[in-house]
Amino acid sequence: MTELQSVSAANSTDELMRAIAAQLAVLEAKSLSPGLYLVATPIGNLSDITIRALHVLATAETIYCEDTRQTRKLTERYGLRPRLKAYHEHNADRERPQIVAALEAGAAIALVSDAGTPLVSDPGHKLVREARAADVPVRAIPGPSAVLAGLSVSGLEIDRFFFEGFLPPKGAARRDRLKKLAEIPGTLVFYEAPGRVAATLADLATVLGPRPAAVTRELTKRYEEHLCGTLPGLADQYADGNARGEFVILVGPPAKAIAVDDETICDALDSLLETMSLRDASRELAEHFGISRKRIYDLGLVHNTHGTGA
Repeated sequence: MTELQSVSAANSTDELMRAIAAQLAVLEAKSLSPGLYLVATPIGNLSDITIRALHVLATAETIYCEDTRQTRKLTERYGLRPRLKAYHEHNADRERPQIVAALEAGAAIALVSDAGTPLVSDPGHKLVREARAADVPVRAIPGPSAVLAGLSVSGLEIDRFFFEGFLPPKGAARRDRLKKLAEIPGTLVFYEAPGRVAATLADLATVLGPRPAAVTRELTKRYEEHLCGTLPGLADQYADGNARGEFVILVGPPAKAIAVDDETICDALDSLLETMSLRDASRELAEHFGISRKRIYDLGLVHNTHGTGA
């Protein structure tokens, strides 16, 4: 970049900041209507905040957050001095009645999570439910979401997706849960802690097989990273257990995933079992339909007397 271009870029940035400040000043001159505001906050890069979100955070009577220290980093970055109070899974039952009472009295209250959109993997849904039951307005202030950010950069099919959040931490429970998710005809989205990434990817590869997948790390942050491949390949890359950061794991849908009922499966089995074993027929139909081999095998045992399972 030349010196002239640097000056031009600096001037453009200054003009942009002045425009944002002017727009925020107009908003701050308006009082905030009573109600509960669900404010999405940055998932890493503090610049990923909307002007509307700043307005709500600046004018709400109280901001309830998972960790006041985390939210204070954001508010101080923009020169805000709001009233912050904690609302998390350990104090939610105690705080919720007080929040609802304040809302019923006409308060404007904001709810934020540590990062991203509230209610996604946090305890806010009970507060929203009780606020609605009390006829309190509830408004979404949309913005960053690790789920959507991960999907957008994954390169996987995202017309349909299923957000699972965190899988069970124990291996047996995790694998059991994955077996239940195996037939969902859409991309699966998981959050995972760095200490469990290796084990989770290994279980994903074992249960779901060589599906296309992506692992995104530290989205929007300085060391953002995206790795794409198949589940076995990604499991190998993270097998050393030295993962760091915050992870979103995305797994593509089953191959040729289609809606298929038990009758269709049994009809197909009747044909194949004339020339092959139930085990081989189950493997072939699982690949054809994009569904669990175990489901086909179990149906064959109950429905068809031709197969021996050999």
